[in-house]
Amino acid sequence: MPTNAQLRGLYRIGYQLTYLMFQPIHLICIDDRTQNLFILAGNNEEIDLEITPNGEVL
Repeated sequence: MPTNAQLRGLYRIGYQLTYLMFQPIHLICIDDRTQNLFILAGNNEEIDLEITPNGEVL
């Protein structure tokens, strides 16, 4: 389950990707090893981001 900080970061990143950059989001999942929220986006799946449990975007 994502933390509150991860959910806030996901909302912010999702808004930027879809409404400002017009990029599709293909996958959102939690990495069991690191507990980071992983986001795969972009027309050719070229954008990958991670949000740590404390909300930092990598």
